Parts: sequence; C-alpha cells; structure tokens
Amino acid sequence: MGMTRPTPQTLAEIEQQWEELLTLADSLPQHLTTPADPDPAPPPITAPAPQRSRKSIFNQFALYGLAGEAVRTLAPHTEAQPEAILLQLLAAFGNILGPGPHCMVGATRHTLNLFVVLVGESSKARKGTSWNQISSLFAEVDPTWAENRVTSARLTARGLLGIMGQTAGDRRLLVLAEELASVLHTMGRSRSQLSPLLRCAWDSATLRMLDRDRLVQASGGHLSLIGHITQRELAESLHRTEAHNGFANRCLWACVERIQCLPDGGNVDPQELSAIARGLKHAVEWAQGQSGILFRRDPAASELWNDYYAHLSQARSGLRGAATGRGEAQVLRISALYAALDCSSIIQLPHLQAALALWDYCYDSAANLFGICSGDSVADRILEALQAAENGLTRKQIRDLFHGHVSSSSIDQALEKLRSIGVAWSRCVAGSRRPTTLWSAIDYELAERTQEETAEPEESSGEPN
Repeated sequence: MGMTRPTPQTLAEIEQQWEELLTLADSLPQHLTTPADPDPAPPPITAPAPQRSRKSIFNQFALYGLAGEAVRTLAPHTEAQPEAILLQLLAAFGNILGPGPHCMVGATRHTLNLFVVLVGESSKARKGTSWNQISSLFAEVDPTWAENRVTSARLTARGLLGIMGQTAGDRRLLVLAEELASVLHTMGRSRSQLSPLLRCAWDSATLRMLDRDRLVQASGGHLSLIGHITQRELAESLHRTEAHNGFANRCLWACVERIQCLPDGGNVDPQELSAIARGLKHAVEWAQGQSGILFRRDPAASELWNDYYAHLSQARSGLRGAATGRGEAQVLRISALYAALDCSSIIQLPHLQAALALWDYCYDSAANLFGICSGDSVADRILEALQAAENGLTRKQIRDLFHGHVSSSSIDQALEKLRSIGVAWSRCVAGSRRPTTLWSAIDYELAERTQEETAEPEESSGEPN
C-alpha cells in the first residue's frame, strides 16, 4: 500500500492557521484541561500533562510529513501518547543517520542526535510501549543498526568511552535507559565522570576521562539517549547540580500518560508499517549517500526563525530555565530532522513550524516538571510553604520552618531571590504592637509573565548558516 502526502500549504495559509489555533488555545476555559491523576503522596515535583488546548497545535504542525504519517499509523494501535511516539522516532532516526548530517551555528557544529526523556507513571504512561512500536519499525529500516547499535545496558563512563573510542567500526549508539533514575544516581556521585561525558557526547565533542594514571579519550562518536523515568524518581534523582550544569537542557522533556485503553493491544497493518519503513529507509539512504550534509534554512523559514529566536534564547530563572536553556539548539536539530525525512538539505517553513510545535510541548512539559523553582533549597522550601499558606507567612513563621538550622542572612537571601524572580512578594500589615511584614506567593501565571517580560535575550552565538 503506497503513501500519499498532502499538498504543501502556502506560507500565508500556514500563518493564518497558526494564528487561529493560538487564538483558540488561549480562549479555552481552564476547566477543559485534564491534569494527570494526583499521586497519593506527591513528590516535590509534579508533572500533569501540558494543557490539552495545545493539542490541536501539535496535531496540525508537529505531525508533519513522514514522521506525522508514522505517528498517525501507529497511534491507534498503542496506548502511548503521540508525543512519545514522535520524539522517540526522531531520536532513533537522528541516530541512524550518523554524525555526517549537521547544522552550523557560527563555528559550532550541531549533529542530529537527540536526548529524549519521557516522564510518567511507571506502568500507566506506556513509555516502553511507545518504544516497542518504534523499535519494530526501525528493525525493518536497518536490521543491523537495530540489532547492534541500540542498547539498554547499564550506562557507565568506562563503557561509554569504550564504545565511542573504537578506532574502527560503527560508533553510532542509541542508549535506551528505561531506568533513567539509576543513570541519574550514578551522575550524582561526587567522583562520577558520566555527566561531563554525556554532555560532551550531545555536543559531539571529544570525550575525555582520567582513568587512574592515564588519559582516555574518544572522538567521532554519535550518541543518542532515550530515557524513561517516573515523576517521583525524577524528583529524587535529578540533583540540582545536574539541572544547572547543562545536562538537563540537553534533554527534551516530555510528560506522558496513557491516552486510551486497548485490552487486546494493537494490530498495525503490516503493509502500512512496511510503507512507512520504506519511506524512512529512503530518507536514511539519501542522507548516508552524501558526505556531510549541511542543513540551511530557506528565506521563509529564516523569517520565522528570526521572529522566534529572541523567545527561544531568552534567559529564564530557576530550574525551569536550567532545563530549557538550549531551546534554539533543540529546535534547530529537530527542524533539520524533519528536513532530512523529506530528503531535503534545505530547512523549509513546514519543517521549522513542526519543530516549534514539538518544542512547545517539551517546554510546557519542562515547565510543569520543574515549575518556577529557584534552584536554591532554602528558597524552594520557603516557596512551598508560601504556596500552602493562603494568608501568607510572617518572617517569624518562615524562620520556624527551619527550626533554627538556617541563619537569618540565608533566609533573607532566599526571600530576596524569590522576590527577584517574581514568585513571592511582601507587604506590611498592622500588628498588635508594631507593623509586621507578611510574605505571600505570587500566582504562577503572573510569575511567568513577570519573568518573560524582565528577562533579557542571551547574546546570539551566530545564526545557523
């Protein structure tokens, strides 16, 4: 059974639909959104799925081309979210392409490897189910890669260097970390060198590690990561150091949940699956048949990129900012993957539009996962208490939260930090003897608007050529 592709839309048609969908998303009432079921004992970090009002934008733009056809074919036969299917498909496709295809931002070379993290309840989010569909699909595209270059083995610094440091052979590697919490625990150890190695691998830089008395290094590898983790595990395992040192913002975060119930499982038409596999194989052969493809944007995509660049590169505070600080690089890689699926070295408007829609979902997920936490343990504890106190807290009540174990100066610094990022405010109220300062939390949506209005865009390191 052959595949038919829709007639490409004009720039004016796409822009009009985008505006209409955004207007619809903003106008939907709050009660139409469906948060995830609350955990009986919620961890400090909670992750309801992003608002359903954004779903129409995702369906319209992110499910573009061959990737969209694959998701629409697989989705009716799995309980997993389309977002999980799409992200893992792009991660697998980006790895199978290898280190040749790339984009340039100034002197920085961006290959198309992705780090994807799916966050949801252990068995209910169907994270593994979504990967099983992708695994079966790519087994038809490249059986050798699927058999030898995908591993769920425990990730260690020595093991990573051993594979990436091979002097000959295939150095592509897709790590499927279905227990990402154990990887994060390893990264959090004081002497672990796994975190800097993973960050260098995302950058496609040379991996270096001191192994006792000798320097071990590897270059030319191509590493992709798909991680599965629960909300509670993420709250307990992701150390603040890892959130702020650049690992978190190299990941695409996605809140996922089961969206339908299939008692007998799914049954994809083998002919439809083979048709998609043939399309993917054609795209892989196109990319691998050329030497070092350099992706560039056409004028229409460049115009949209210029409009969105300041927003993508905007500095944001707290853990949310730390987890989304590479928005422009992530969108660049995703847009190039959509172009590669079309066998095009030119990133066109639909490719960038699709990448922005997918990034919006990942950004919303990260915002729900990491919220507007300050990244400071004292400040976060105060903020948690302020959010629970309907009438606010006095300075003495805040001090009592720590039972005398935190100094007044540290509390003052934490309160000032919360005020500076727009999540808490203070006012004077009449007391029995003298006025009292009362601290209260600021509404989340108001805080987010404050941060985005006051944050300055980061300096551009150069626009992709």
